[in-house]
Amino acid sequence: METPERFAHIPGWGADLDPADRPAYPKERIPARLPGLHWDKAPQQPETVRVLRSTERDGQLTPVFGSTLPPRGASGVLREAAFKYSENDLRHWLILLAADRTDMVEGLVDDLLHGHVPNILGEMGIRAAWKHDRAGVVRKAAVAAAIAAALIVLARRRRTR
Repeated sequence: METPERFAHIPGWGADLDPADRPAYPKERIPARLPGLHWDKAPQQPETVRVLRSTERDGQLTPVFGSTLPPRGASGVLREAAFKYSENDLRHWLILLAADRTDMVEGLVDDLLHGHVPNILGEMGIRAAWKHDRAGVVRKAAVAAAIAAALIVLARRRRTR
C-alpha cells in the first residue's frame, strides 16, 4: 500500500486530503459560491458497488464517485489490471482504452442477445457526417468496400485450394 509520504514531493498532491492545503483555502470567494452550505467536507458516499482505486490515493476513496457502471465482464478484468499501475504509467491508460473498446463490444453483444439490433451508423453520426463532410463519408465507404472486396476474394481463394 502506498503512503502519502511517498508522494509528498509532488506539489499539490493530496490537496483534497486536508482543507488547509486546497489552492483556494483560506481565500475562498466572498460571498461563498454555495451559500448555506452545511458542511466543511463532503460526506462520504456509501460504497454499494466495487470501486477501483488509484494507487496514488493510498487506498482512500474520494467523497463522491461514480457507481452506475461497476467493473464487470472482460472489460472489468482489464480495468482491474489497469488500476494496478500508477496513473502516470502509460500501461494504465492503454489498458483502460482497451477496456473501453471491450466494453463497447460487450454492449453490442448484449444488445443482440436481447433482440435489439443497434443502429451503428446512426450512433456514429452518419447523417451529420453526410451533411457536413460528404467527401469524407464517400472516401470511408470506398475504403470499407475495398477492404470487404479483398476479404471476399481471399476467402474464395482459400476455398478453392
